[in-house]
Amino acid sequence: MSGPKRKRGRKPKNTLAETMDFQLTTNPTISSSPSDDVTIASIAHNAEASADASPPSKVANRRRGRPRKETGKPENGSLSPPPRRNPATTTIVVAGDSARLNSEPPLQQRWENAVRVVPSMDAVVKVFCVHTEPNFSLPWQRKRQYSSSSSGFIIGGGRRVLTNAHSVEHYTQVKLKKRGSDTKYLATVLAIGTECDIAMLTVNDDEFWEGISPLEFGSLPALQDAVTVVGYPIGGDTISVTSGVVSRMEILSYVHGSTELLGLQIDAAINSGNSGGPAFNDKGKCVGIAFQSLKHEDVENIGYVIPTPVITHFIQDYEKSGEYTGFPSLGIEWQKMENPDLRKAMGMASDQKGVRIRRIEPTSPEFKFLKPSDIILSFDGINIANDGTVPFRHGERIGFSYLVSQKYTGENAVVKVLRKSQILEFNIKLTTHKRLIPAHIKGKPPSYYIIAGFVFTAISVPYLRSEYGKEYEYEAPVKLLDKHLHSMAQSVDEQLVVVSQVLVADINIGYEDIVNTQVLAFNSKPVKNLKGLASMVESCSDEFLQFDLEYQQIVVLQTETAKAATLDILTTHCIPSAMSEDLRT
Repeated sequence: MSGPKRKRGRKPKNTLAETMDFQLTTNPTISSSPSDDVTIASIAHNAEASADASPPSKVANRRRGRPRKETGKPENGSLSPPPRRNPATTTIVVAGDSARLNSEPPLQQRWENAVRVVPSMDAVVKVFCVHTEPNFSLPWQRKRQYSSSSSGFIIGGGRRVLTNAHSVEHYTQVKLKKRGSDTKYLATVLAIGTECDIAMLTVNDDEFWEGISPLEFGSLPALQDAVTVVGYPIGGDTISVTSGVVSRMEILSYVHGSTELLGLQIDAAINSGNSGGPAFNDKGKCVGIAFQSLKHEDVENIGYVIPTPVITHFIQDYEKSGEYTGFPSLGIEWQKMENPDLRKAMGMASDQKGVRIRRIEPTSPEFKFLKPSDIILSFDGINIANDGTVPFRHGERIGFSYLVSQKYTGENAVVKVLRKSQILEFNIKLTTHKRLIPAHIKGKPPSYYIIAGFVFTAISVPYLRSEYGKEYEYEAPVKLLDKHLHSMAQSVDEQLVVVSQVLVADINIGYEDIVNTQVLAFNSKPVKNLKGLASMVESCSDEFLQFDLEYQQIVVLQTETAKAATLDILTTHCIPSAMSEDLRT
């Protein structure tokens, strides 16, 4: 057998760069003939050919395997491959065109045959934020700043961008970057809705808004409807697309805001960095905002989306009042009436359904109208079932708190109740919920007051999370948890004041172990809030300062000595002031 032996092997495949939202079109037909000195190359091979700095030996090693067969028979009768050319001087002849391209086309021309990108994805932006969180252990200073990235998208109505509230919480600086751009634009935070975990941003630079069409909102999806989540999760710098279906729709617990609102459960992956990105339906309209996921060893691919009713409420609330006012609540705790004996004892007829009021918030407007053991029959004309649900859509029911959350702060609602077998109707003005231990501090620095090394502060959920971690509901003292879960504020300005820690000094010997203990009274006067305590201590002319604490503890200090020692303690610990700025006004 004449000629060199061919090496056995598989012809190498041309590797093409893959992207999420476009694909390369089919290569044009390329032909060769015996008389033409031609080397056939694909788009991926041209990319290799551009690396003209590679040594010839390496180039040859890349072309192992069986040589390409030619369509025409060479003159010598062998099936040897055409002569190799230097990659830098490779020429391409396209069928039907006699022109030779002596140089590689520009990169931009190579993408002209790509499929056009979906326009809605251009409205998805990457959010860069620098956070400076408050230091609850040392409330006179802040923690070290850190950076994060998340997603957002542009909406209509005048230069507005939506993202998650936790994406810009305690922000120092926020920047936005458009898809395909290398420029970061400074953003301004217009509103932060902590309860619904939505924030609204804007950019003053006109260049940012050029060539972008805002997203349109779609209707609430049904179960098993397809959804596509778009954003910038961890693992890369480019846009990412995950898809799934709506698997559940109910009242969810919003972790960031410690509230319960309507939410969608989907089986698409939502990872860190996806927060704030839009969820599209199959028509390309936005049906929600990705905001949290369930991480557990027994489950996988469970993500949650803020649906359009909650988003619309946030936007319209901002448009009505120029700021975010929140979601109203009834300010009650209620009990199901599913037991027939219980319904009979409460005087309910066989055709009557509703829920029983257990307790009413003293600070809520409902406190003036409703009473414990009233049976709520309907809310705004919609009957409430014995399990507390109302009709939602065909074949679906949902908690009646959804009806309350659709209202705006300051609006009225008609509540029909059964009281001692008599039906009553009340027109009640709705307001936001006032908690004894607030779920958030709305971006403000924590309040504090220092006397003789005792650091007093007000309890909040972020404080508990800072002191005891994410599992604070299991790790915090039982007394604080009981008040967090069950106690109600008796007045609008009531706070739970504690001794956060004791800065050790000679004057407080023996008190060093007091940590996170509630202050009940000062010199036999009840402590209503932190500002009231600071005012009483500063104006005290008694010989001693006596603090009555939880667990029947007392702290007694000599007044003049305590106030004099405070200055030395502040100097030792580099504390600028004995009280926070909000307590001085």
